Amino acid sequence: MGRMDELPEYAERVLEVAELIPPGRVMTYGDVAEWLAEGGPRQVGRVMALYGGAVPWWRVVRSDGTLLPGHELRALAHYRTEGTPLRRAARSAEGHVPRLDMKRARWDGEGGARDSAHI
Repeated sequence: MGRMDELPEYAERVLEVAELIPPGRVMTYGDVAEWLAEGGPRQVGRVMALYGGAVPWWRVVRSDGTLLPGHELRALAHYRTEGTPLRRAARSAEGHVPRLDMKRARWDGEGGARDSAHI
């Protein structure tokens, strides 16, 4: 199921939104669902888990800014390369993995990409 023409329509739409998110910015699962006016955070998360490997999956995140369990180091490498705003990990945080600085990293879709995408 790697080809786009084999994906369910909703999955295609979710992946298209993920591709619109600029480097260094993120959208939450709920943001993507709201953008599409369809589904919810769990549905978006399911699409990303099943089909997200071919898109910048690290840009679709949990609303609390915690990194995707099991993929923290891969995501962190992308965030550092792209300059995504991060918050220092609390000393009590397991592994001292930083979180996303959601106030600074969250993308609201501004900038024209949405208008030209016709999703």
